[in-house]
Amino acid sequence: MNKKWLIIGTTILCGLPGIILRITAVHADPVLLALAFGVSILAAAFLLGWSLETAELDIPQGLAVALIALIAVLPEYAVDAVLAFKTGADPLGKEASEGLAIANMTGANRLLIGLAWPLVFLVFALKSKSWKLIISRERSLELVFLAFATIYVLFLPLRSSVTLVDTIVLISLFTMYILMTIRSSNEEEHELIGPAEAIGKLTTLPRRLVIIIIMAFSAAVIFASAEPFAEGLVETGTKLGVSEFLLIQWIAPLASEAPEVILAIMLTLRGRASVAMGALISSKVNQWTLLIGTLPIAWAFGSGNWSLLGGLPLDGRQQQEIFLTAAQSAFAIAVFLNLRLEKSEALALFLLFGTQLFIPHAEVRIGFGVAYLLLCALLTIKHRKDIPKLFQSAWETVRGTKDSSINYS
Repeated sequence: MNKKWLIIGTTILCGLPGIILRITAVHADPVLLALAFGVSILAAAFLLGWSLETAELDIPQGLAVALIALIAVLPEYAVDAVLAFKTGADPLGKEASEGLAIANMTGANRLLIGLAWPLVFLVFALKSKSWKLIISRERSLELVFLAFATIYVLFLPLRSSVTLVDTIVLISLFTMYILMTIRSSNEEEHELIGPAEAIGKLTTLPRRLVIIIIMAFSAAVIFASAEPFAEGLVETGTKLGVSEFLLIQWIAPLASEAPEVILAIMLTLRGRASVAMGALISSKVNQWTLLIGTLPIAWAFGSGNWSLLGGLPLDGRQQQEIFLTAAQSAFAIAVFLNLRLEKSEALALFLLFGTQLFIPHAEVRIGFGVAYLLLCALLTIKHRKDIPKLFQSAWETVRGTKDSSINYS
């Protein structure tokens, strides 16, 4: 047991440099700084994984997953809020003229589905020797809310800005999601091992205090480390002559998404792939509602314009990026209508994402978006009998009951 607490203490020490370096604002080679902040983020991801498992002793698993997903995605909120604020404060600056806030948001969302989901599937397949990842029925709640948010966001490219009206709608969706998640019940029991077991063996009050402290510390490490980690990678890329738009869209989100991806891989290696994928789906719900919803607020703080119909401007490129990202989300939802991800579907998610990266043209973005929607339509038709079951499972999750007669195809 002492060895397990030593592991926890050592991991905390590995996370501290991220906070110390951020506070002291040390100047060093960007590669070395990126490495130091990257180690801190990795440590925070381990701590979050242990706190998630022990938190399930006291709160519903769905809520624990949602909270961890929200903490893990904090870096993305921080980076995008700064970009949106600068867009409002300086309409002629590069953040506004190049649409960096939308670039970062769309890049993060597409990376999550196009890279993180297939990666977790691959780890699961290699570990379990199975090419069919089945998630629990309780994840239907996240999928239903993700579907509603995706339908709404699909219409954003038809307008010239993301407004405070969108903020009200999307944050309301997120609030409803959290409130319904709170009402859900634990769906499975699991044995705690390693550092999580040491925390779990504490009596109730000390255990809850330790979990809260670890979560708060992990959030602080991630919040402090993610932006300079991303900046270090972007600065390195700039020196190599890579476009800043592409760096902001792909490299910065790759850094900010690291905590949740690492956490998902850890859970998968522990034999909890369903929970891992649930955390990634919850992260997508967070980003597709709360993240987009906060962009007009950050823009309003920067511009001083609090009109309900005023907001973060969208040009043709940004409208295309949002359309493509929403179409990818629609396809991802269709993949999970039967609550499972198979090899061909995971491969399609990865290949469609990977190939579009190398052809950054308007026609290609629109073409891939249409392709995603066509695939979504085909899968929706194929799994049409599972759609009522998905909504029923979501409702049963909220009520805390389970209908054993629901069988997915």
